[in-house]
Amino acid sequence: MTIAPNRNRSALAVVALALIAFKLAAHVAAAWLTPFEFHRDEFLYFAMGNHLQFLRMDFPPMIAMLAEAVRAVAGSSLPAYRMVPAVVGTAIVWLAVLTARELGGGRTAQVLTAIAVIFNPLFLRAASLFQPVVLDQFWWMLGFHSLVRLGNSGDRRWWLLLGVAGGFGLLSKFSILFFGLAVLVGMLLTRRRDFRTAGPWTAVGIALVLGAPSLIGQAALGWPLFEQMAGLQQGQLDRMTFTGYVAEQLLWGPAAFAFAVAGAVALVRSPTLARHRVVGWTAITAFALYAITKGKSYYVGPIYPVLFAGAGVWVEQIARPTVRRTVAWGMAGLTIVFGLATLPFGLPVLPPEPMARYAAAAGISAGVQTNRGERLSLPQDYADMTGWREKAEAVAAIYGRLSPTEQAEAVLYGNNYGQAGALEFYGRQLALPPVVSLAGSFYLFGPGRRAGHIVILVGVELSDVRSLGCGSLAEVTRVKNRWGVTEEQDVPILLCRHPRQTLQEFWKPQHPHWG
Repeated sequence: MTIAPNRNRSALAVVALALIAFKLAAHVAAAWLTPFEFHRDEFLYFAMGNHLQFLRMDFPPMIAMLAEAVRAVAGSSLPAYRMVPAVVGTAIVWLAVLTARELGGGRTAQVLTAIAVIFNPLFLRAASLFQPVVLDQFWWMLGFHSLVRLGNSGDRRWWLLLGVAGGFGLLSKFSILFFGLAVLVGMLLTRRRDFRTAGPWTAVGIALVLGAPSLIGQAALGWPLFEQMAGLQQGQLDRMTFTGYVAEQLLWGPAAFAFAVAGAVALVRSPTLARHRVVGWTAITAFALYAITKGKSYYVGPIYPVLFAGAGVWVEQIARPTVRRTVAWGMAGLTIVFGLATLPFGLPVLPPEPMARYAAAAGISAGVQTNRGERLSLPQDYADMTGWREKAEAVAAIYGRLSPTEQAEAVLYGNNYGQAGALEFYGRQLALPPVVSLAGSFYLFGPGRRAGHIVILVGVELSDVRSLGCGSLAEVTRVKNRWGVTEEQDVPILLCRHPRQTLQEFWKPQHPHWG
């Protein structure tokens, strides 16, 4: 049965559209005005694009493909790369508002949904960085929107869009598998009859075909995902408790979290939203799955926009006008105030010194805590956007002092993917030699063609490389950065001449470090 559009769903609210435009403008401005440089993860994705092997990558390849597309079309500037998450993050708000309308929401629901997403530090941060996080949020939201449209119209073609969301999600981030499992549970609870139709199976088939490159890459490399997850679990996630997991959701706004809870309840209990209970149970299941697996607080972020949409519809259904207006204005006001008060945590616009003072004054200790529980002066994402060019320039100075013969033989080594990625990225501007590393994806790029008779090593202490048997080995300099994460605050740069083995010989018995 097709549900005819009611008056409330006939058009998007003008205010909601204005808010969506405001979000895009804010991210574009932040990309141009930020005092920070690229994030360490962004350097990795640029390198993955440089060494693109579509069917042999340890990460889903979409982010690498986007990196190369941006470089080819718009160059390698920070604003050019950051335009991608800005547009995708804005599209998430647009989809959330559309979903509120499809749930039966009018102007109030649409505006509340837009405000809840736009002024949330989680979605501000995700849309400010060239990372798969914002892509993951978008594909989840498209999947939720497909389920809502399916519930409204009964048109089986919406299964196709659900499959597309799953397939492109699989090309972007493996966490889309949690969405797929959550949808399965939601359907078992509310729409078991659909398993007797072709719809769900068609969606699964489309998702597997579109996402096949990610799975083929994992199979070709021996499923490194499991090793990566084990390392992540041991190094970062084991300390996460259920209480901590729930408490960290409040970092994105206490009012927003309460609003999301109201949306979840409305989607599974409200009679007027009965045909959308699969959406509510899918979101609840995803929240539970991440709690069980000790996921980071932002992992579950993709469920929030659809819950905000459900909550917006619930607010419009409050019978007493006075109460309805009070709840709507109260929620909007608290969300905007919190979003503006925590804006520097969402958009990297304050320079390190004032940002550190602001973070200390805010007293949000979890906001400056690293994945391993250490405390920094800056949020970890911001700390990870400092000091990279200085390292590359220090290496360039050392390289420039080598003889032409040595320069022709030289290779750079980064001890972690951030160092290696930064050397490769800035190396194009500074005319540096090739970069190699044993860290994660860089190991898969191989040792290159140069034998490595001259190696400049970044981030490696003398005591760690004496076994290389260098003809001469010296620490040339150290690059200090008080704003960086712990391992980047005092980084040695060594010069090794004529090691005992060539890089090609050394590479064979090694194994990647996925940390």
